[in-house]
Amino acid sequence: MESIRNDHPLRRFFTGLVEHAFCAEVGMCNPLLTEYLTDLLVDFTRVDRLETIRHAEGRRLPEIAAMLAAQSDGPTEDSLVRERSMYRHIGDYTLFWAGVYPEQLKRSHRVSDVLLDYVYQGRRSYDIVSGLVNEDDAPPASLFRHLSEDFEHCLYGLGLVRQGWERGETTTGGRRGELLL
Repeated sequence: MESIRNDHPLRRFFTGLVEHAFCAEVGMCNPLLTEYLTDLLVDFTRVDRLETIRHAEGRRLPEIAAMLAAQSDGPTEDSLVRERSMYRHIGDYTLFWAGVYPEQLKRSHRVSDVLLDYVYQGRRSYDIVSGLVNEDDAPPASLFRHLSEDFEHCLYGLGLVRQGWERGETTTGGRRGELLL
């Protein structure tokens, strides 16, 4: 799957919104964090990226509870890579939904997720990932520790990002149409 180019207007739009929200509003001016969150938002504009975790038979798993259950399906050839990938996705998924679209969680059709605490699962997942990667990996363990420890601040910041795009803001204070020119 091809990613969206660094110079694409959508990536520039999200970069500006994320940097403003996190640096100016939340006070978390960490370039690794803002780049990671921008990548997350850009990546999740593709609906197929929301459900990348699959059951052993290849079936997509759109629910956190199902993703967690799939982890216990038994060891695979490369279980460390699978575990790291799965928990990172759960962290990203919960951060995205609880931060950008929290109202969707309240009326979710995902019955098995109703009883899950998305904040707890997201924080826990990023904490697990921080123990499965090294500091010299990309992204490093410290970023995942930061995401885990400051999960609620990240939720708040992503809510501000959503408010910004709903108002049509750009990094220059212009309107959405100006960004695409």
